Amino acid sequence: MWVWRRLEGIKWSDKVRNEEVLRRVGEKREILRTIKNRKRSWLGHILRRECLQRVTMEGELEGQRSRGRRRFGMLTDMLNGRTFEQMKEDAQDRVKWRTLC
Repeated sequence: MWVWRRLEGIKWSDKVRNEEVLRRVGEKREILRTIKNRKRSWLGHILRRECLQRVTMEGELEGQRSRGRRRFGMLTDMLNGRTFEQMKEDAQDRVKWRTLC
């Protein structure tokens, strides 16, 4: 944001809202879209590999079972009505994964 303020010649002491700066330069806020795209890309990368991160996401570690409800904080917004197994199958094919993302 500071880059656009500097390009527009807006001083730091001027009371100009961020929305006004974005309107002046003709940009939109895209941080949420960027975060989702990077999250999907990382998840596809992890689901195609055989690694410890994938094992922990799938919950296949041996030992004492954790108490309480299982948490899917990172995966919740990415499932989009599909199951985790369907998402794993889609991630195996890079072209299909990219079209879904």
